Amino acid sequence: MSGAHVHLETTGRVTTVVFDNPPLHVWNAAMTRGLAEALDAVEDDPSVGVVVLTGAGDRAFCAGSDIPEFAAMRAPGEAVAKKLRPQQELFARLATFPKPTIAALNGHTLGGGLEIAVCCDLIVAEEHIGIGSPEIKLGVFPGSGGTFRVARRVGAGRAKEMQLLGEPVDAATALAWGLVNRVAPSGRAHAIALELADVLLRRPPRSMALCKSVINAAHDLTEEELIEASLTASDEAFTSAESAEGVQAFLAKRAPDFWAASQTPDNTVEKETPA
Repeated sequence: MSGAHVHLETTGRVTTVVFDNPPLHVWNAAMTRGLAEALDAVEDDPSVGVVVLTGAGDRAFCAGSDIPEFAAMRAPGEAVAKKLRPQQELFARLATFPKPTIAALNGHTLGGGLEIAVCCDLIVAEEHIGIGSPEIKLGVFPGSGGTFRVARRVGAGRAKEMQLLGEPVDAATALAWGLVNRVAPSGRAHAIALELADVLLRRPPRSMALCKSVINAAHDLTEEELIEASLTASDEAFTSAESAEGVQAFLAKRAPDFWAASQTPDNTVEKETPA
């Protein structure tokens, strides 16, 4: 798939979603449509195991919104209808995407760029980049999930520091805060993301999706609700073909082939009929 400002590159079972709106891949309505189409293309494709997001070139992952678009959104409700609600819905879809996602931050990651990155399961940032939420300097604030998703990663105090002051942090600080998972040498974010993807491809896909679903609910449900959600997901995991393969491989002292197991119908073990 190749669309307006967003295209896909596939290496084996890893598909990379590339933002390509030069020079800084600023976010606009066309990119919202492009990312939605990209997710449509990979979500139900059984050949895709991991999704990586990055920016074309070496200047930016995404440097935020296309500011000139703001002029057409001055009336009450217009920014929400034309920009923020569609973005919120798309970013929420990315945050709950069933397949593992990795953001490879290869350049400026600001505003909406950070809001996209924190929707991903793992984040790799190159050592030279700045990461921030400068929206406050325009008289607005992160309106597409950046407030609560950044806070979930780094805590309320640090989220407020980033979003009320509006100043970027460097990659080392982002790593120390838990905002990103890895810091890569300049030019190596995508390569490191592919290395992480290779590890994820050796993990059981359905079990990872179940694990993600419980983690994602950690801030939304009560402890009692989370216990029940965990038990329900665990029951599905324990009765899956992936689990059977994992146990058999462990006992046989061999590497499990979770991918092959995941391709069985319904990815569940046929339960014995009571005598």
